[in-house]
Amino acid sequence: MENKKRVLLTGISGSIGCHFMAHIFHNTDWDVVGIVSFRHRGEADKIDDMLQNHPDWASRLKIIPHDLIGPFSELTKDKIGKIDYVINLASLSDVEASIKDPVIFIQNNVWSTLNMLEYARGADLEAFLQFSTDEVFGPCEEGQRFKEWDAIVPSNPYAASKACQEAIATSYWRTYNIPLIITNTVNNFGEHQQPNKFPVIVQKKVAKGEVVPIHGKQGEEGTRYYMHSRNAADAILFILKNTVPHRHLPNAVDKPDRYNITSDDRLSNLELAQAIAKSMGKELKYEYVDHHTQRPGHDKAYSLSGEKLKSLGWVQPVSFNDSLNNTIQWQLEHPEWIK
Repeated sequence: MENKKRVLLTGISGSIGCHFMAHIFHNTDWDVVGIVSFRHRGEADKIDDMLQNHPDWASRLKIIPHDLIGPFSELTKDKIGKIDYVINLASLSDVEASIKDPVIFIQNNVWSTLNMLEYARGADLEAFLQFSTDEVFGPCEEGQRFKEWDAIVPSNPYAASKACQEAIATSYWRTYNIPLIITNTVNNFGEHQQPNKFPVIVQKKVAKGEVVPIHGKQGEEGTRYYMHSRNAADAILFILKNTVPHRHLPNAVDKPDRYNITSDDRLSNLELAQAIAKSMGKELKYEYVDHHTQRPGHDKAYSLSGEKLKSLGWVQPVSFNDSLNNTIQWQLEHPEWIK
């Protein structure tokens, strides 16, 4: 019988991390150790809210308060205990904020990952999964979809900080034999999402009958691929269960494992706003804002090829429409989470 796994999950109280926790508990018997700093946008209330509906999860969850810009003490390592998988989600992730204050973003995201990799050096892990973004590749041309090892050309400090995380992790893979997996994921949405994210902003404005700003010009709106965070978590779980990380071979010109996690659901800003309004049964009022011209660093479009992961057998479990409708309905019933 397979031994019960233990996962160290950073960013567990964030908009994506709380869904990763839920997905692990729903689909495995694994235990989760969550690292929470209480310093950024993560809210422990998200964890508490999920545990209220699933009190049986509490015995499988250990929360350790720690700020990842500092290393783990030996005492904290003892509290963490034996870990099989690290899923390193924790990052500051607001593009606009990173443009306004790049130093904090880059310092935080570099130091947090560096300290996790230092922990991993002595942890005897089966896998260290570095969760990254489609934004590291920079903007794409029409019809272009970036493959896993295409050139990385980030446009803004947030994207650059994620590219730095990947580069440092790769160096630890080659130098210290960390069992690294890098994933790059498209835009996530879901219940408990931060109120400053575009889908939540749209929902709040539509509910009040206010005008929604749409970045771009008519017919030239910015586009993104979207997926629910539980679908992203499902892909991560699939990777951990069905692959063994490639270890660096001495003197080989090789690379660590890397997977794009994407969907086929590409929407312009206007199309997403229209879908949200339709789900709410409301009229969409909108106006165009030429934001991309005014603010360099905001890319018009990102796109990833998902063929590699699809070839291994992964299929997105819940459709975009069902995911969006479920999220909108939940937030209508729990308005306190999007204030």
